[in-house]
Amino acid sequence: MKRLTNFIDKHTSGKKVLGLFILTNSVYIIMLTVTIPKTMEFSNGMKLLDMMPSGYDLNYVNELFSTLGENGRATYLTNQIPMGMIYPLLFGLSYCLLLGYFLKKLNKLHIPYLYLCILPLIAGISDYLENTGIIIMLNHYPDLTETMVNTSHTFTILKSISTTVFFIALIIILILLGLKFLKSNKKSANTP
Repeated sequence: MKRLTNFIDKHTSGKKVLGLFILTNSVYIIMLTVTIPKTMEFSNGMKLLDMMPSGYDLNYVNELFSTLGENGRATYLTNQIPMGMIYPLLFGLSYCLLLGYFLKKLNKLHIPYLYLCILPLIAGISDYLENTGIIIMLNHYPDLTETMVNTSHTFTILKSISTTVFFIALIIILILLGLKFLKSNKKSANTP
């Protein structure tokens, strides 16, 4: 944990955190507005696997891949997945440092609060493992196995849980930071 504390402490300048945050969300916007819609043109309204936070089963994957057809599967593999391989690193790093930045402002950049900074890293690693599973399934289709699907599904669920818990923690920390700011302003307004 000492290494993580030092890393966060070293890289939590406002400019670095803001720059990473903008870059991360720019990639996410490109995914939401370009690569995902381009792939979904072939899906007949079915959600892509990496956009299903509650997971999927073998029947759904078979139906989706069948609906996508050869061109849709190729688009998934060559357009969406490459962007999906850039985003997890940016997400994990950006949001780890963002949370560290806010914890530092609250003088809470220490254990046990520091463990919260690991959540986006877990989400990012899970996203990579989910994407690897999707690549394997796309390359093996139509010869999919329950094991392939269940493994990918497990990482999808882990990504969803860690991301959700992270955003809940971030909201709570932002509320605490807002309260600290209001309290500090109130104190300075009352000081003659």
